[in-house]
Amino acid sequence: MSALDWTEIGERVRESRLAMRLSQEQLAEAIGLDRTMISKIEAGVRRLDALELARLARALDHPVAHFLTPAPAVMSRRTPLAEDTTTDAAQISYRMDTALASWIREIQLLVSLDALELRPIKRYPGKVDGRAAASAAAGWLRNELSIGIQPVRSLADLCERCGQYLMLTDLPGDGASAVDGDVAAAVISMTGEPGRRRTTAAHELGHLVLGDEYSSDLGVHASRDEREAVVDTFAAELLLPVKVVADAHGKHGSTRSALVHLAAEYRTSWSLALRQARAAEVIGKADEATLRACPPTFAEFRDSLGWTPQPDLDSIRVSPGFAHAVMTAYRNGDITSRRAMELMHGELTSESELPPRTDEDDAP
Repeated sequence: MSALDWTEIGERVRESRLAMRLSQEQLAEAIGLDRTMISKIEAGVRRLDALELARLARALDHPVAHFLTPAPAVMSRRTPLAEDTTTDAAQISYRMDTALASWIREIQLLVSLDALELRPIKRYPGKVDGRAAASAAAGWLRNELSIGIQPVRSLADLCERCGQYLMLTDLPGDGASAVDGDVAAAVISMTGEPGRRRTTAAHELGHLVLGDEYSSDLGVHASRDEREAVVDTFAAELLLPVKVVADAHGKHGSTRSALVHLAAEYRTSWSLALRQARAAEVIGKADEATLRACPPTFAEFRDSLGWTPQPDLDSIRVSPGFAHAVMTAYRNGDITSRRAMELMHGELTSESELPPRTDEDDAP
């Protein structure tokens, strides 16, 4: 991968500054430079030495590599940030895309160290020209992975089996995904409740599985919202098939009790459970409004399944195969304990949790 030139680096600095909601004066003060120097850096006419670049990266909360290497093509294209038009949503999207690019580089690092063997990317072979086809694609994937209509126990594992590696981040927003060569990756925000995280992860997986067929068969005149709605349909059917909702109707007391049980068993948000209930024609529009106004409590969800633990996209921060690859690279002496902790993204809380190794000083 070729390095960026100084004009591109300057543009990356400018957008990163705007994403952090900093003025040129504020950034200059943070790294000990004059404001005019920041202006020249952003224009690409003033170069940075290694120390200045490191200070700038810390101030802008990005890895140094963000300023030196091109980002992969993100599926959800964003509008470039500008001084007078940048919105909160654009700032959040930029930071999420930056985290995604960094995550892809980390995956590529472990591949280069022979610690991680990528899984083949699963693509739906049929045409997707609407919501019915998106539901069929979700059913196809369930059959491909031999899970039938059972609950998806670990969405991180399921995504990995499809060739997509998940990382959870503390950044605000929902999620983002991209394919760079043979690497498929997604980042999901931890800020939402677990059911929403699973919906977001399933949505980003939908972008991967539907892929080019989704982009072309839906038609060039479809709006972005229409395209996203098709992927939402895929995600909902993947997490909670309509057939399951229809078959469960009347088996767990009231309609509300049945839906609470399904939302808990399939680990979905209440909103997604109601969506699928409408699709199954178990409830009508008025029923949905009434049920939406009275969401289940945490205790109701837990009690419906006998208070058994239901962890997923909660305690984990990286895909299981990626975590194993980090441990492999660490045991082989290819990365230091500090780098291993960085790559685990908070899944380990202390270096003392790493396995013992005698050649720590020799690791890069």
